[in-house]
Amino acid sequence: MAENIEIRECVTLDELADCVQLQRDVFALPEVELSPVRHLIVTKNAGGFTLGAYDGERLVGFVLSVPAFMRGERAFYSHMTAVHGEYQSYGIGGRLKWAQRTRALAEGVRYIKWTFEPVKSRNAYFNLEKLGAIVSEYEENFYGVDYTTAPGQEIGLASDRLFAEWHLESPKVQALAAGEKYVETRQTVARVIIMPDWFALVASDPAAALAEQIRIRGEFQAAFADGLVGTGFERDDEHPAYLLTKRNS
Repeated sequence: MAENIEIRECVTLDELADCVQLQRDVFALPEVELSPVRHLIVTKNAGGFTLGAYDGERLVGFVLSVPAFMRGERAFYSHMTAVHGEYQSYGIGGRLKWAQRTRALAEGVRYIKWTFEPVKSRNAYFNLEKLGAIVSEYEENFYGVDYTTAPGQEIGLASDRLFAEWHLESPKVQALAAGEKYVETRQTVARVIIMPDWFALVASDPAAALAEQIRIRGEFQAAFADGLVGTGFERDDEHPAYLLTKRNS
């Protein structure tokens, strides 16, 4: 399936409208939280871009790059990456991100940033091990408390987020972009263990999920305050974990 996918920029109104519909299909967000066509048009005219993954004429994924100025330089904020459920696990998300990197470098941009949920091991592995991003910033309740995650429960789960920092010309990212294996030389000095299946925990025991979220938040905040940075992620069926190293080691 993946070999037939073409990555190209979404530029027409119809193409951008397809991106909005894909948000509905993938994220199941309320209408008020969708990025509308006007937002995508403004992004393009401000210097950003939306790359789409196409199976023929069908849009099956996209990544949005919002122009930004961070760390004293021009950058992109990757607001969202979406792949239709039928096309997930075929590497399309990775192709979109690498195409995003290629486009950014062509425009002289060397840094991209985005957020993801720290409790989801699949996203963590993808961001840190497949793409080579790092994490050093934790934002508590970034989008506000979500009371719909555990329906029927009087428990609100905070929308905590880690910021993925993608240094496009770092040795790890360059190696991964070339299809090469990268061996981390910095010593792991701490781990933040998360659950193997966040959705299952929320469904079976929302109170335990909330407690785990608070624990993970505290461990990250303490680690970052000590100058540590997350440079890797270790997959494990029972205890997947972020691997942290000293920033300047």
